[in-house]
Amino acid sequence: MNFIAYWVHNLSPFLIRFNENLGIRYYGLAYLAGFVAAGWLLVRYHRAGRTPLAPAEVFDLMTAIVVGVVGGGRLGYFLLYQPDWLLAQPLVLFRVWEGGMASHGGFAGVTLALWWFSRTHRVGFRHLADLVASTAPAGLLFGRIANFINGELWGKVAFVKWAVIFPLSEKPHTPLNHILPRHPSQLYEAGLEGVLLLAFVQWRFWRTDVAQTRPGRLAGEFLLAYALARAAGEVFREPDADLILGLSRGTFYSLFLVAAGLGLIAWSRWPGHPRPAARVPDRL
Repeated sequence: MNFIAYWVHNLSPFLIRFNENLGIRYYGLAYLAGFVAAGWLLVRYHRAGRTPLAPAEVFDLMTAIVVGVVGGGRLGYFLLYQPDWLLAQPLVLFRVWEGGMASHGGFAGVTLALWWFSRTHRVGFRHLADLVASTAPAGLLFGRIANFINGELWGKVAFVKWAVIFPLSEKPHTPLNHILPRHPSQLYEAGLEGVLLLAFVQWRFWRTDVAQTRPGRLAGEFLLAYALARAAGEVFREPDADLILGLSRGTFYSLFLVAAGLGLIAWSRWPGHPRPAARVPDRL
C-alpha cells in the first residue's frame, strides 16, 4: 500500500546547525521560551499585587526552577523509561544533546526546588506551588511543539487525513511507502497540556480568589488537570516503553500526580500565607 499521500515529516531539529551534534536546537529554545514566559507572568503577578515576590526574587526562583526542571526531567527520563541504559552507561545522563526528558521527573525536580526556595526565602510552599502551576502549561506547550519538530514521541498508526509519516518511527533507510502514517500526538498534547491547561489555570488565577484564600488548591487542580490531559493524549501516542498494569507509562505515572493533586487540595483547607509580613508590591 502506498502512503506517500500523507505529509512526510522533514523538519530539522536545529534552527542553526554547526555540525552533527552542535547547534541551536528548537528543543532548547522551547525550554528558554517556557522559562521566559513563566518569569514574565511572575513579574506581572507581583505588579498586580498577587504575590509578594519582587522581581529580583523571581529571578532567584526561576533559577531554582530551571535546575529542578532540567535535573529532574533528565534523571526522571532514565529512571522511569530507560533504567537499564543508565545502569550500563551512567555518563549518558550528561549527554543532553542526545535528548531524553520526562515531564514527571521535571515535576519532582520542581517540587524539590520550591521546597528549597520556600525555606531560604521564607515564602509559603503552597503559594509558590500555585504560582508555578499557573505558568507551567506555557512550557509544556512549547515543549510539545518542539517534540513535533524533532519528529519524536509520535502517535499510533492512523489513517486520518491529518496523519503524518514520521521517518524516525521505522528503521533507517526504510522506503517511505513502507512507513505507516501516525497521529501527530505531539500536537494533540500541545493543545491539551499547553493551550487548554494554560487557559484553565490563568482563568482560575485571575478570575477567582482561590490562590489568595486557599493556597495550594490551584496547584492541586493543575496536577489533576494535567493527569487527565496526559491520559487523553496517551490514547493516541505510541507507548515509550513496556506497559505497566496495562497502562502506558505516561498514564501510570500520572496516577501519582492525581494523588499529589488531591493531597494539595486537601492541604489547601489549612490557612497559609505567602510570607509572614508581605510588603505592598509595586503596581503598573
